Amino acid sequence: MTKLIDRKDADRKFTWDLSSLYKSDRDWEQAFTELDQKTSAVMAFQGRLKDAPTIKGYYDSMTDLSLLLDDLFCYASLRKNEDNGADKGQRMYQRIYSEYTHILSATAFAEPEILSLDQDTLNKIKESDELKDYRYTLTLLIRRKAHTLSADQEKLLASFTAALGAPKDIANTLQDVDLAFDPVTDKNGQPIEVTGANYILLQSSDDRILRKNSFDSFYKGYEKHINTFAAAYQGAVRSACARAAARGYASSRAMSMAEECIPEDVYDNLTAAVRDHLPAMYDYAALRKRILGLDELHYYDLYAPLVKGSEKSYSLDQAEEMVLEALSPLGKSYTDTVRKAFKERWMDVYPNKGKTSGAYSSGTYRSNPYILLNFTGTLDSVSTIAHEMGHSMQTYLSNHKQPPQYADYTLFVAEVASTVNENLLVSHLLKTTDDPREKLCYLNQYLEGFKGTVYRQTMFAEFEDKAHKLSEKGEALNASTLNDIYEKLIKDYFGDNLTYDSQVRLEWARIPHFYRPFYVYKYATSYCAAVAISESILDNKEGALEHYLEFLSMGGSADPIDELRHAGVDLTRRDPIDAALDRFKDYVDQASSLI
Repeated sequence: MTKLIDRKDADRKFTWDLSSLYKSDRDWEQAFTELDQKTSAVMAFQGRLKDAPTIKGYYDSMTDLSLLLDDLFCYASLRKNEDNGADKGQRMYQRIYSEYTHILSATAFAEPEILSLDQDTLNKIKESDELKDYRYTLTLLIRRKAHTLSADQEKLLASFTAALGAPKDIANTLQDVDLAFDPVTDKNGQPIEVTGANYILLQSSDDRILRKNSFDSFYKGYEKHINTFAAAYQGAVRSACARAAARGYASSRAMSMAEECIPEDVYDNLTAAVRDHLPAMYDYAALRKRILGLDELHYYDLYAPLVKGSEKSYSLDQAEEMVLEALSPLGKSYTDTVRKAFKERWMDVYPNKGKTSGAYSSGTYRSNPYILLNFTGTLDSVSTIAHEMGHSMQTYLSNHKQPPQYADYTLFVAEVASTVNENLLVSHLLKTTDDPREKLCYLNQYLEGFKGTVYRQTMFAEFEDKAHKLSEKGEALNASTLNDIYEKLIKDYFGDNLTYDSQVRLEWARIPHFYRPFYVYKYATSYCAAVAISESILDNKEGALEHYLEFLSMGGSADPIDELRHAGVDLTRRDPIDAALDRFKDYVDQASSLI
């Protein structure tokens, strides 16, 4: 809740060490000069991709180029996100983004050229000894044959990458740099600054006056810019719909899911299952209302601690030990690498002015993973470390097991490792105490995580599905339309136990994942998979840990549905989703029994 410091005043030991990418901005500049040569090496294959040895040479050269491009892009992105208001980071990011767009356009010839070969020739090339290291790559490419355009059309479409990404950049800049909030006062009349980084912390206070005041200030800030946010989001949706139409997909959702070979039934099964289990969410809202002793439960009460005075503050050292103890069921090798992440500054820990809000894990094949945090010392901040460490460990293990072309895992499986870690943390904490108040606090952490990741993300999934379908029908996505969609969903998902606050209809504007179409549903499916996996590991089910660690090492070497089957979860069925939702209800009942 303290005033944010400037980036230059941040303590170096709590900032990330980017030297596994580049030791300095000057080294980044030097590496940048290598792009033209490596791009030319790829372009030399244009018009020649007709046989296995040549196609293999192209893939080798493209992998070499991609490794460099990823390093350059990642470094610039991390430097920019340290302080989005700093000119240098912005310039580096804009330069590499522009070069990335140019390279996409320049190398767009390859896939159409390969796919112009007849099917028998393609199959023979795919099965040849020369292409054994790229067989799955070719399998995926052949699947996209019906949706791949001519070389000229692919080049043209690729040239619009930066322009089509503008809505996201506009929304991010508005949110992280230009959006300002009025300061507020707490119950004692003390002034408090409201920022994107500390908003959830303020909403987690046991001071209801502070919660309400910060809630009002926060959405007052968004309301001033809601038409701009709506215009940006409409641009992003239209871009996705246009790309889908250009490639001959039935919808933007169909295109997004086909890219990861996910049946659309998975999306519909999720929303249907969650709708069927909404009564458990209503029970949770009623439980919150009862525990907090409120006549009316408002949206600004949803993050309040259920046990008054239980909002402990944790140091970074304490958070490290909590996470390490919780993750010990995953084995010594796993936790040794987590220790290394803390020791070798893989993390950028504390908020500062202009820093990107929230948290994420990044990194490249040739670097160690990197984690952006905005650590505030809450239990939620500790959980965030466990969450992002799950991402980083999957990246680390995949990079060490897979060749570069198969190291990147798909978004569909990306949230499994993170939420397994969250579940392990809560399970560990519940075992460390017999105090009903502490148990209720930890149960609240689990229930809040589940609410936020399954119910809330599924609600988001419904929102963007409705928005994209409206756009595909030619309807405008203005602020009024988007607000109305969101308002109805809030009322559906929380029921009559929540007193509706009109400002909540603006919340869609603060969700950055909407600019990555049809991503949010993967949080929910991943969480449900993670519940099954973490319980199997904690129950010492035969082979569970071994299969899970193998899953973490698979990268993108197989279809994501099949990778999860290897870990013991089949998401083409509703069973794992229903089972996870039943677990949520069980934890609601446990929490009820403690009061």
